[in-house]
Amino acid sequence: MLPVALIVLIVAVDLQAPNDVHLGPLLVIAPALTASFAGPRLTAAIGATAVAAQVLIAALRGGVATGNHMAQTGALAVLSAFIVVFTVLRERRVRELARAESVAEAAQRALLRPLPERIGPLRIATMYLAAEHEAQIGGDLYTATRAGAGTRLLIGDVRGKGLAAVGESALLLSAFRLLAARHTALPDLAHTLDHSVGRYLLDFAETDDETAEHFITALLLDIPDDEPVVRLTNCGHPPPLLVSHGRVAFVDGDRSAPPLGVHSLAADDYPYETRRFEPGDTLVLYTDGVTEARNRSRDFYPLAERVARWTTCEPAALVHHIRRDLLAHADGHLGDDAAVIAIGRLPV
Repeated sequence: MLPVALIVLIVAVDLQAPNDVHLGPLLVIAPALTASFAGPRLTAAIGATAVAAQVLIAALRGGVATGNHMAQTGALAVLSAFIVVFTVLRERRVRELARAESVAEAAQRALLRPLPERIGPLRIATMYLAAEHEAQIGGDLYTATRAGAGTRLLIGDVRGKGLAAVGESALLLSAFRLLAARHTALPDLAHTLDHSVGRYLLDFAETDDETAEHFITALLLDIPDDEPVVRLTNCGHPPPLLVSHGRVAFVDGDRSAPPLGVHSLAADDYPYETRRFEPGDTLVLYTDGVTEARNRSRDFYPLAERVARWTTCEPAALVHHIRRDLLAHADGHLGDDAAVIAIGRLPV
């Protein structure tokens, strides 16, 4: 109704104005405004209404056949046609973008499946923020699977970000899901995963120069159902946080293996740590896109300091607080993909 009201207002004012004042050219505002919120058909209808209004003004103020009014009517008709063409092209682009986003969402659901809220005695909440606004997926990855009387989890970060890192993410996730239950020890699993990543990077190094420089940081966890412990093997990934009895601490091991795909080690050379993980405790896994997010002062996001504010929260609430606080810290724009997993152990 606003474009129609503008047309009526301009016509009424123009007819009341002195003969040397011509407000008819302002009628182009109506189709231009319509194009900002409507499709080609409504824009064309408003454009035709504006041209008809210009003809009405010309008929009441000196005749349609005068040179000035013919020029104004013709210019308005041409500009309205251009606006309609622009609207058609914009609508086509919007449909293409919507199809691309639907494909990205389908790829994300197939590749990075959401973790269930409950696995055995564990309560889990996740967060994923892609650095590229057009993409739903990127180089960060996580997954979990049951392995005997326990749960195994993986969180990793491919060098790079966005869709370029999806191939390596898909490889590691599929390999982990296939092999997690076959290896009883995490170092053996890490050794096998490193071999798979190395073979993949070697196969594509000759055709892609950037692939030869890729690697994947990874953190493997084994959480048994019947023991209040967590077992970890770290391959160059940031250490997790343990929230226990109101205190927050990094779970740092004595050493860390190289990222997957950098330098293959023997299975016995991979680190293997065991830490207490009791009912009521919460583990916070994350990627470096979280801790390296900067604010306007170029300060890194203090994850441990912020988590210390929410030590009594359930995993879902904790992840919600981290997501909101992280986006506020980075002014809504992250320089790298960011993922967070909060794992709470329930009483048996």
